[in-house]
Amino acid sequence: MNLVFIYGPPGAGKLTVAREVARLTGYRLFDNHASIDCARTVFDFGTRPFWNVVGEIRRAVFEEAAAAGVSIIFTYVYSHPNDAPHVERFCGHFEGWGGRALLVRLVCARGELERRLTRAERASAGKLASLDTLRELTERLDIFSPVAGRESLEIDNTGLAPEEVARLIVEHYHLPAA
Repeated sequence: MNLVFIYGPPGAGKLTVAREVARLTGYRLFDNHASIDCARTVFDFGTRPFWNVVGEIRRAVFEEAAAAGVSIIFTYVYSHPNDAPHVERFCGHFEGWGGRALLVRLVCARGELERRLTRAERASAGKLASLDTLRELTERLDIFSPVAGRESLEIDNTGLAPEEVARLIVEHYHLPAA
């Protein structure tokens, strides 16, 4: 059983690549926005109750998936060092049941990141789609550093198709084919 943990800044292509990895492996996809979108239906984004609900949803999904032996792919914007304890908990759920936590850090050139970020489909999906908001975010948080203390497969996907990136992940971690 595996947790494929795909992280990087908004617009790096995490969900697009995760969908391809899911298609190739048959793993279940738990997009970070599933928990966010659920909590957002009741609570204002960023409030304490909002983050409590997001945290509980993630905990429950990770715990139950690990206990049931279900491999999942999770997408995440990692903020260094603030999110390190969360990443350890996510990984720990799988490792505690004898599974593997396989981290993948997606990066791309800043110009490409900004081009992807402003696509209309991101805004319609409720994702960050504003360059001003990205700039504000990067002034407050370090969302470009790797997860500390854990090895990550780093892929610069500036000029790669999502299918190519997914294949690199599957091959690197020797994931089973669907």
